Amino acid sequence: MATRKYKQAAIYESSPEQVAHRVERNKIRRKLLKEGKVHKGDGMDISHKKAMDKGGSVKDGYKVESASKNRSFKRDSKHNLVSEVSKRERKK
Repeated sequence: MATRKYKQAAIYESSPEQVAHRVERNKIRRKLLKEGKVHKGDGMDISHKKAMDKGGSVKDGYKVESASKNRSFKRDSKHNLVSEVSKRERKK
């Protein structure tokens, strides 16, 4: 099993670009909480129709989907990553 690189992850997550993305995700989540479309602890994520790391934004649209569907990638029986392309991207 690979070791986690916590320091690198912390540096990446605190970069101005990632902070801006997180602010945008949190803003959408708060809006949908107010509208009653998601609830605290419901296991749902807000996913962008075009991934933020690929230039997407709120203007491109977003939807509510389960956390497992939004975060998972194809893995083999030993839980090793097989593909970094999500099911949604493979359909395109």
